[in-house]
Amino acid sequence: MKKADIAEFFRRLEAGNPDPRGELEYINPFTLLVAVVLSAQATDAGVNKATGPLFAVADTPQKMLALGEARLRDYIRTIGLFNTKAKNIIALSRVLIDEHDSAVPRDRAALEKLPGVGRKTANVVLNIAFGEPTIAVDTHIFRVGNRTGLAPGKTPLAVEQKLEKVVPERYKLHAHHWLILHGRYVCKARKPDCPACIVGDLCAYKAKTL
Repeated sequence: MKKADIAEFFRRLEAGNPDPRGELEYINPFTLLVAVVLSAQATDAGVNKATGPLFAVADTPQKMLALGEARLRDYIRTIGLFNTKAKNIIALSRVLIDEHDSAVPRDRAALEKLPGVGRKTANVVLNIAFGEPTIAVDTHIFRVGNRTGLAPGKTPLAVEQKLEKVVPERYKLHAHHWLILHGRYVCKARKPDCPACIVGDLCAYKAKTL
């Protein structure tokens, strides 16, 4: 996609949704981190159902540790991989208390050292909790980046690095929200809703739906 088309692509996404928000519900940086860890291979709606009651009783690392792994599992058992996720959340709560004065670090390397936290999770937390212009490539962004020709790449990291290069600076803060929402509701996996797409004329996808 040409530079001018990329700028127009994001200009339209911004015009359609000037202040995009992630759909995970959270109270503070810690609950955001927990929600994002839980969201791996799960829907945001499914995570939100579980975290409403959970965050009412455990919204800090200390309270999560006091809750304990067994009781945490009871809150999140409707979410895929809940055993592993419960173990990681208790472990990361302990690390936050022991090594970060109970605060979520504003540092990618420190975040990625936490149990259950990878690059994508770190990018989401940096972006939403701390306003860093990071781009977290999930399945939706990976698809949109490749399908449209905006940022083709064979791996999520390749797509992320391409987006870092091509997204105009003024759009970087919200770029990952716009792309996720576009992939979730318009540029869907099985059948993209091309007639409803506001950037369809800029998109390189050959098998557009009519």
